[in-house]
Amino acid sequence: MTDPVDERPAGDPDRPGPEAGASGPDATGGTDGPGERRSGLRNPAKAVRGLGAGTLALEALVLLLAIQPIRVVGGDLSGAAIGAIVALAVACVVLAGRMGRPWAWNAGTVLQGLLMLSGLLHWSLLVLGVIFALVWAYALHVRRVILG
Repeated sequence: MTDPVDERPAGDPDRPGPEAGASGPDATGGTDGPGERRSGLRNPAKAVRGLGAGTLALEALVLLLAIQPIRVVGGDLSGAAIGAIVALAVACVVLAGRMGRPWAWNAGTVLQGLLMLSGLLHWSLLVLGVIFALVWAYALHVRRVILG
């Protein structure tokens, strides 16, 4: 008795193998050629730009939404601290729109440092800075893994 999988034609998309678009080692033991995608993404650079822009947009939203809870729970939030929060949120939005530029990832790293530095104005900004610095570090790691 034969296995019904063996009776399928070679071009069948349900049949495993290199003709079905599998990546990685093929049936002959070789690996993908130098011109083929390693990540499986259609446009890895665009995906990474989206990751960076999304991270910065989320950071801007959290910064702006954090003003009132910090004032209520955290106590004394000075005008300078509120100004720093708004300025950092605007910088995040502007930088999110510029993620296609080669300097944008470095500027995002500097932005995380500035947020942690604003912790001198209020301790909760330091906490937010550490959290978003870790998120940004993960985004940088994903960028390095995908783009090489």
